[in-house]
Amino acid sequence: MRLILLGPPGAGKGTQAQRLVERHGIVQLSTGDMLRAAVAAGTEVGLKAKAVMDAGQLVSDEIVIGIVADRIEEPDARKGFVLDGFPRTIAQAEALDAMLKQKGLKLDAVIEFKVDNDKLVGRIVQRAKDTEAAGLPVRKDDNPEVFTKRLQEFASLTAALSPYYRERGLLRTVDGMAPIDQVSASIAAILDEAVSA
Repeated sequence: MRLILLGPPGAGKGTQAQRLVERHGIVQLSTGDMLRAAVAAGTEVGLKAKAVMDAGQLVSDEIVIGIVADRIEEPDARKGFVLDGFPRTIAQAEALDAMLKQKGLKLDAVIEFKVDNDKLVGRIVQRAKDTEAAGLPVRKDDNPEVFTKRLQEFASLTAALSPYYRERGLLRTVDGMAPIDQVSASIAAILDEAVSA
């Protein structure tokens, strides 16, 4: 089972990805985590990424795809994976498609979390309050101004992915504002349909 979760920050992708990992025995692939792991492991791609990051630049799509390609070869990814936070652009989506095709793999579904941006900002403000009340450090991006900027970036960059995957018959949507268990149930129904198709 190979999936992409699409949606703005705070939409609940991370929560649902963890549930998918537990339920299906697949791995969650976060490009940030994979980059750090590749750099730490000193792989060929990791060394390239380190040089770019040390220079204060953004890691190229080619490097990110290389890291994803290496990662999905590992034994724990054999049952499948869920990509969270990648791809972010059409160029990345095309590169991902080409790389998977080369490996004889394909995506089973792309699940988009539909959300109300204003309510989402409220959700983040509440998350920051709850975190603070629990005596834990609040995430930097749980600041409403920073979060609103991230939503705008998402809309300008990543929104084009929906039509890209819709044209390929892979896009399914869930109500990201619904209660967590309801979102999980919607995703389970989508996956049952995708796997039996």
